[in-house]
Amino acid sequence: MTTTTLTPTAARPAAREPRATTYARIPFSRIAGVELRKMFDTRSGFWLLMSIGILALLASGAVVLFAPDDEIAYGNFAGAIGIPMSILLPVIAILSVTGEWSQRSGLTTFTLVSSRGRVIAAKAVVAVAVGIVAIGVALTVGALGNVVGSQLAGVPTAWDVSVSSTAFIVLALVLGQLMGFMLGVLIRNSPGAIVGYFVYSFIVPTLSGLLAASQEWYRDIQHWVDFQYNQTGLYDATSLSGSGWTHLAATGAIWLVLPMVIGLWLVTRSEVK
Repeated sequence: MTTTTLTPTAARPAAREPRATTYARIPFSRIAGVELRKMFDTRSGFWLLMSIGILALLASGAVVLFAPDDEIAYGNFAGAIGIPMSILLPVIAILSVTGEWSQRSGLTTFTLVSSRGRVIAAKAVVAVAVGIVAIGVALTVGALGNVVGSQLAGVPTAWDVSVSSTAFIVLALVLGQLMGFMLGVLIRNSPGAIVGYFVYSFIVPTLSGLLAASQEWYRDIQHWVDFQYNQTGLYDATSLSGSGWTHLAATGAIWLVLPMVIGLWLVTRSEVK
């Protein structure tokens, strides 16, 4: 008869609970860098930005070729360049936002960066920065056109736009770009936001002007309700006074800030497909 000796087995260590993995928050500068790169990645985005410089050259060339010799001045070059700039910059801002929905990249973007507010803020910073650089390039092209045009016409080079007036022009263009950005956030559809901006830029001012011309009661309050009217006043900074800045701030709060807040609220709560 044999006996079996059982040896005690070593006690197994208790299973450790898995540790939660924490990741560092993505820096805002990296998000802004990605948004900047996305503005140039597509052919449409690249050529849309390039068209600013191309149109600035064409506008400057048109002034040199067709303007009378006594009107070869920097103010006319800046005015000619400002027309295409006031259209293209808001479109660039609109597409920087609506691309997430129209190109269906929003799922990727908002999965990698769950805070949608930070993504929209990065888009706004990049759009304004690109706009300011584009304005600087266009105004530089206009300055070169002024020098070349005055030399060809044999007239003294006239610099009839002061530094402060140039700053007001830049502010007016940036406000227009922010209006386009707001429509992109609010509508989140490229064709709809672009159409909405053209309605705001061309139809609403025309109707407001007709109403002010025919109705005295509206003429007295136009400064308090027409943001486009006050924004246009920035191109003639001498017409702005203390009350003018108050009107600009009040109408900007109604037409720009409030819709932007509503759009941000909708972005943070809407389903991205």
